[in-house]
Amino acid sequence: MLSLSNARGVTTESIRHNLTAPGTKRQRFPRITAMDNTNLYALIERIGNLLRTEIRKAGIDLGLQPVHLQALSYLAKCNRYSDTPAAVTDYLGATKGTVSQTLKVLEKKAYITKVADAGDKRVQHLQVSESGHQVLASCIPPSAFHKAGDTIDEMDCNQLADLLTRMLREMQKANHSKTFGVCKSCYLYRFGETQNYCGLTQEALSQSDSEKICREHTLPMMQLRGERSTAADRL
Repeated sequence: MLSLSNARGVTTESIRHNLTAPGTKRQRFPRITAMDNTNLYALIERIGNLLRTEIRKAGIDLGLQPVHLQALSYLAKCNRYSDTPAAVTDYLGATKGTVSQTLKVLEKKAYITKVADAGDKRVQHLQVSESGHQVLASCIPPSAFHKAGDTIDEMDCNQLADLLTRMLREMQKANHSKTFGVCKSCYLYRFGETQNYCGLTQEALSQSDSEKICREHTLPMMQLRGERSTAADRL
């Protein structure tokens, strides 16, 4: 076996013997810890900046700013309980004035239409038009994001999505924000004999309704208890 020595004449073989000799305590090396939160923040911030740049580029030819595309994207994936101006304001975390101007631009370009609520004419629902869906298909997500995503295998991609979802939930709880989760993952989602329904409104839910995000989404109690237990374990 090859034995290397340093300037003091200490060989690797002698070091190995000393480490394995009876009664010898093995040296403890520092454990590799998880990524520092500051580094993680820097990565997410950088990705966010790059995405905003790509979305801004995509909207230039259409005369749209990132906030217009963000509002349009939200309206395309929310359910009928969440397609109001107030819900858009909550989701974007923007001011009422900003959202109002944003919706006016989208309506002027015929990307959305306003429909009065059947039960309360004062409530306006915002529906994405066919041309609005076409715009989203060409801009969201940006092509650069698709290319980057194609370099990650499905298992890693799913794991990353799970971890980011956990981080999102923690930040939403810290800021007392609405979760805007998918309808069928809600605590109030009910399974019926012939059709599933919402436990809050008692109204039937179609398959399409169930797969969209909702302003009234509430995390399942089991998940909430699990998160509380995990937080308690860290104390």
